[in-house]
Amino acid sequence: MKEVLRPEISRFYGIVIKMLYEAGGKHNKPHVHVEYGDYEAAVGIDGEVLAGVLPEKQYRLVSAWLVLHEEELYEAWNNAVQNKQLSKIKPLD
Repeated sequence: MKEVLRPEISRFYGIVIKMLYEAGGKHNKPHVHVEYGDYEAAVGIDGEVLAGVLPEKQYRLVSAWLVLHEEELYEAWNNAVQNKQLSKIKPLD
């Protein structure tokens, strides 16, 4: 069985951002996993909701955060697919 890791990379306004990776696993486009209360969604670094749902206000906050940290997120994604440790990314202020 493959080990699945979901380390938290950021947290703001009750929103938790995680980046999932599996040792030896394959993924689709670069994305993050977003949790807010009982809501969960997979959101592409480009802002596309790939699965799940978020309230509109929280989706807009996540989208703004993705734009601000796009370069860091792609770097984190590259580290994740290489099974390297992920660094925290500054939250939205």
